Amino acid sequence: MSVTVLYFAAARERAGLSRESLDVPPGARVSDVLALLASKHPPLAPLLPHLRVAVQQQFVGLDSPVAPDAELALIPPVAGGAPRLFSVVGRPLQLAEVVDAVASQGAGGLVTFSGAVRDQTKGRRVLRLEYEAYAPMAEAKLTEIGDEVARTWPGTRLAIMHRVGTLVPGELAVVIAAASAHRKEAFLGCEYAIERLKQDVPIWKKEYFEDGEVWVGLGP
Repeated sequence: MSVTVLYFAAARERAGLSRESLDVPPGARVSDVLALLASKHPPLAPLLPHLRVAVQQQFVGLDSPVAPDAELALIPPVAGGAPRLFSVVGRPLQLAEVVDAVASQGAGGLVTFSGAVRDQTKGRRVLRLEYEAYAPMAEAKLTEIGDEVARTWPGTRLAIMHRVGTLVPGELAVVIAAASAHRKEAFLGCEYAIERLKQDVPIWKKEYFEDGEVWVGLGP
């Protein structure tokens, strides 16, 4: 079936057009349409988490069904400012998403942290990790960390995304970006964020080895 996609502002610039017709499978949901758009327009992909989607001029969620001949509009944040990004997600992470969330012309320093799954722990080969989270509380705690950074280093903006589910060595588990007018505050804010995340955010990690498994923090 066919739908019409409308692009505005930053979304229009990333996609390189203001509207297009898109073929989607019957029974598609908004999330399916966004996945197709990310594949068709790669520069648009990092922006998608910051957009709202309207179907037939009504804002909808990612699980909303899309009817044949529907009109979807990709709505960037309005002039009041971009939403902050503190998310727990079950998909692969892209560093560009957190960078885009904090970057600005006034930010002379921008520091990032990427936490990837190691292939061994204390000499034991890691096969995979399982991350589990109490997602609503985790996102609230990540937001608190962002507020703490902003209070401690005024003008510093923070974005954090953490992945849950099954990850294999080399895949990203967490990405963080901190931006400030000067590099010192950006470095300090980023370091503070990862240390606080490990202390208070309800995200758990189970490591699977060739000879066993263990919840990190509970095992020997």
